[in-house]
Amino acid sequence: MAVYTKVTEQDLSEFLKQFDIGSLVSLTGISEGIENTNYLVQTDKTRFILTLYEKRVNPRELPYFLDLMTHLARKGVSCPLPVTAKTGEALLPLCGKKACLTTFLQGKSVGQITPEHCGQLGKAMAEMHLAGRDFAGLRKNDLSVDGWESLLGKIGREADKIERGLSEEMAEVFQNVKSLFPANLPQGVIHADLFPDNVFFTDGKLSGIIDFYFACNDALVYELAVCLNAWCFDQDTWDFNPAKAKNMIEAYDRVRTLSDEEKEALPTLALGSALRFLLTRTYDWLNRVPGALVTPKNPLEYVKKLRFHKKIQDYRNYLK
Repeated sequence: MAVYTKVTEQDLSEFLKQFDIGSLVSLTGISEGIENTNYLVQTDKTRFILTLYEKRVNPRELPYFLDLMTHLARKGVSCPLPVTAKTGEALLPLCGKKACLTTFLQGKSVGQITPEHCGQLGKAMAEMHLAGRDFAGLRKNDLSVDGWESLLGKIGREADKIERGLSEEMAEVFQNVKSLFPANLPQGVIHADLFPDNVFFTDGKLSGIIDFYFACNDALVYELAVCLNAWCFDQDTWDFNPAKAKNMIEAYDRVRTLSDEEKEALPTLALGSALRFLLTRTYDWLNRVPGALVTPKNPLEYVKKLRFHKKIQDYRNYLK
């Protein structure tokens, strides 16, 4: 989440007339994240999240994301539910952008991640994957192997401004991952961005998942690989924490059994996931938007994670 497009209270008051959700009380920009513009909206009835979709989001794909959230919410997954206007539409224009209101989820992301948090996420992740089995929508993962190659080309030697030799290292890892990237793994709907700031907890219990705007159809175990990177390294040192990984993988496996092929693929997918986030963080670091209320994330975190996964040959190494 972030704020790129400024919305005034007058703009929003006019926008809200299309809904039956009360009158505007307050409007507060949300600075976390990097993709879309987000505001916390308080009406005289309740709270909502307002999202304005920025240039990185393909407008034609927005119905996929909104339909997915609706589908998962109806299946019992705690996630935002798009709010429809009096016309029945959820997507409406605001300040020259497509915009949507969603319900507000209670809770907040955790500051210090524990193995217990990771276990809860593993369970919730598997439950979400099962809930999405009969979702009819299809969307390719634009940030898989083909997307990584495109980003490498856009970044080029500029990556060496972050660390000398980084552009060559990323290119070498890409060729390695591309040659080993597994096919024919169980597929389904994944969130694809289950970072700690997109998972809420209340009183130590996982209470909801937000921000589905990278969701796509891909190998289900790739989601687990993303979460190994996002949750299972200590926040201050970026050192791998096997207790976190063990809790997450085993909790997932208890709900949705991982095949031997998925387990064998996990090191390659974890390396690929580390490369994916290193590439996007590097690109965003080098291409900051002037005046945006957003803080790009440090690419060096994923340099260290990438180098850790390069040494892993067997998924069991993540458990000890």
